[in-house]
Amino acid sequence: MPEPTIADRFLAMHHTDTPFLIPNPWDPGAAKLLVSLGFRALATTSSGHAATLGKLDGAVTRTEALDHATVMASAVDVPVSADLEHGFADDPADVADTIRLATHTGLAGCSIEDSTGNRDDPIYDAAFAAERIAAAADAAHTGPRKLVLTARAENFLYGRTDLADTIDRLQRFSAAGADVLYAPGLSSLDDIRTLVSEVDKPVNVIARPGAPTVAELADVGVARISVGGALAWVALAAVVDAAHELLEQGTYGFLDRVAAGRNAARAAFT
Repeated sequence: MPEPTIADRFLAMHHTDTPFLIPNPWDPGAAKLLVSLGFRALATTSSGHAATLGKLDGAVTRTEALDHATVMASAVDVPVSADLEHGFADDPADVADTIRLATHTGLAGCSIEDSTGNRDDPIYDAAFAAERIAAAADAAHTGPRKLVLTARAENFLYGRTDLADTIDRLQRFSAAGADVLYAPGLSSLDDIRTLVSEVDKPVNVIARPGAPTVAELADVGVARISVGGALAWVALAAVVDAAHELLEQGTYGFLDRVAAGRNAARAAFT
């Protein structure tokens, strides 16, 4: 039998008795650090990556995202999945082109969402969204290099708290060929339990304030738990706190954390 590919290894992680934790580093150093701490897979964060470029989420180009994915995948020896937003296109054929390009980056997986990037009309029609996922799945699953495709239903991020519609979308995405399903913004344990019970593919849940614990999510059958841009924002908040102390108080209490950070980097980067 041929050796399992990195995509095979990544997909297998979703089919165990307990959810695995997939944090979202924003640069290669953070990726190496997280792997050194014991995480078995990573996912990029569109918002965290955008911040490294001095941009807001949604402002990164396809070329920038794919270049970043290449760098992140080459930095570590664990599976990496990339947040490819809405595929940087509307048309299903163009979304498929994005996925085909992603298969050459060293990634194990990627995600495509059903948000349009248009504030006035933020969510694609469900049937059209499914067409986009079908095109993405075909590109992800054919050819010499394959990817695990996560399909995202973005309703809850845009104030559309319609669980039935969200489940319907994810069911359509599953039928279209998605490997993993994800409804970011969903945080009620009862809603998550219902979602998991109504779909036939592994479900990812993002950690949010007030979200169920890892143990609670395990009990309802969640396969994967991510954190989105949270770690990047925590890091930036630490910089802001240190800068305020230096600017406003003229003291250096933040230096107490330097040794811990340096030691962590030395352990991760050797």
